[in-house]
Amino acid sequence: MDLQQLRYVVAVAELGNFTRAAERCFVVQSALSHQVAKLERELGARLFHRTSRSVALTQAGTALLPAARECLAAAERARAEVYAASGEVRGRLAVGMIPTAAAADVPALLRAFRQEHPRVRISLLTSGSDDLADQVRAGALDVAFLGLAEDVEIPGLNSRPLARDPLAALLPPDHRLSTRKRIRLETIVAEDFVDFPAGTTGRVQADRAFLAAGLERTVAFEITDPQIMARLVTEGLGVALLASSYAVRLPGVVVIPVVNTSYRVEHLIWSRLGPTPAAEAFIARVSTGFESTPAS
Repeated sequence: MDLQQLRYVVAVAELGNFTRAAERCFVVQSALSHQVAKLERELGARLFHRTSRSVALTQAGTALLPAARECLAAAERARAEVYAASGEVRGRLAVGMIPTAAAADVPALLRAFRQEHPRVRISLLTSGSDDLADQVRAGALDVAFLGLAEDVEIPGLNSRPLARDPLAALLPPDHRLSTRKRIRLETIVAEDFVDFPAGTTGRVQADRAFLAAGLERTVAFEITDPQIMARLVTEGLGVALLASSYAVRLPGVVVIPVVNTSYRVEHLIWSRLGPTPAAEAFIARVSTGFESTPAS
C-alpha cells in the first residue's frame, strides 16, 4: 500500500467515476484502475462496486476511506512542517465560511494571505455553521468562519469570537413599519416569516428571540440562501431577522433595529489537534484584527 494508491481511492470515492478521478490525479485511467485493483488484491477485499453506469464504495471501501484521508493529510502535514522549519509556508489552506459572514472580509484576507504565502494552495467552501464545524473536526477544512446564537458551545474545536451582532428586521420598502426607527418583535410577530430551515444554527438565533419574548410566529418560507431570503422579503412574501451587519448589505430591503432582539456571535474555528503551518499563519493574520477579543 502506498500514498498514490490511497490518493486514487479517495479520488474515485469522491468523484464516483474512474475517468474523472484519473483526470484529477493527472494519470491515464488504465494506470489508476490498475493501482486500485492492485490495492484490492493486497487487502483481499473489493473497495468499489463497479457497473457500467456507476461506481460506489463497498463496505470495505467505506471503512478504508477515513483512514486513507488521514494518511494523505498526515503526509501533506509532514511536507508542510519540513518547509515551515526552513521558514517557508506551503501546503493547503481549506477555509469554510457561512454565506452571512460579516465580521471579517474573508476574500480580502485570502488575497493578502496568498500574496504573503504564494506556495499555499487555497480553497474556500460556503455552507451552514453545523456542516462547517463537522468538516473542521473531520479535517476536511482547516479553519472556518461561522455564526452561532449567543452562548452556544462549539464542542471539540478551538474558537475565537470575532463579533457579537444583534439581529435586525428585514422589511419590504412599502411595509407599514418601514419608516420606523426601531421596532419590537410584538409588532411583526403576526407576519409571515422567511428564515433558515428549522434546527439549523441560523434558525436558532431568531427562534431564541421569539422564545424569550414569549411569542410564536409562522415561518412560511425556509431558505438556505440569504440572497433568496432577501428577494422574498422584497417581493412582500414575508419579513425576516438577520444579523444586522450582514443585513445592511442586502439590496431591496429596509433594515430596522429590533428592541428585544437576540444576538449572533461570529467565530473563527480550527481543530484542537493543532493547525498546519498554513492554517496557523492564517489564524494569526485573522487574529491581528481582533486582538482585543479572547480566544476560547
